[in-house]
Amino acid sequence: MITKFRGLVVAGAVALALSQPVMAENVEVDPWEGFNRAMFNFNDGLDTYALKPVTKGYKAVMPDMAEEGVHNFFENLADIGTLINNLLQGKFENAGKDFARVSFNSTFGLAGFIDVASPMGIEKHEEDFGQTFGYWGASSGPYVVLPFFGPTTVRDGIGMYPDTLVDPVYHLDDTGARNALYLTRVIDTRAQLLASEKLISGDKYTFIRDAYLQKREFDIADGDVENYDESNF
Repeated sequence: MITKFRGLVVAGAVALALSQPVMAENVEVDPWEGFNRAMFNFNDGLDTYALKPVTKGYKAVMPDMAEEGVHNFFENLADIGTLINNLLQGKFENAGKDFARVSFNSTFGLAGFIDVASPMGIEKHEEDFGQTFGYWGASSGPYVVLPFFGPTTVRDGIGMYPDTLVDPVYHLDDTGARNALYLTRVIDTRAQLLASEKLISGDKYTFIRDAYLQKREFDIADGDVENYDESNF
């Protein structure tokens, strides 16, 4: 469930949901609710009894500075995918900033463990192929919850494949190192969500669904939701 919350989508979604009206029930948005709730319960159980305890242990033994370094490392890797997607969306100024971030953080920031770009005023962006498809007019399709990967839409789910292909971790030849990095990234992402999940209220499934969809709409429109074409959502 947590892996698909890449870039702290849920953390941002929770904050956005608390500041905007929650979407009304819409059978067209969630026509597979029965299946989705079953997958949500599976993922939630896996998180409760496996991932969350491991994450709490990780936070307990990791010094804050080391934990921040690990998070910065994965954020630097994510900036590579963001750079590619900004280029595909024709956002060349943002892509230039992404390139600068990756360059500075990968060198002066010691492979990304230190974020030197942000204090320099180089803005961070978050873009993925689901957003790129949406930017070019692809409809989101129905909401769907995938086992292990969590909430998504048909469009964003398809986008996960090219997202994987541009992920540097995917291209590591050492299977053990690759899997260790995947696991560490999942734990790091989950660690970022421990505080924000306390804000969830009411029916957990509905809250996360509506918050996720609102956040994705917000991301694709680059925050300009009023001018966003709702036919694409």
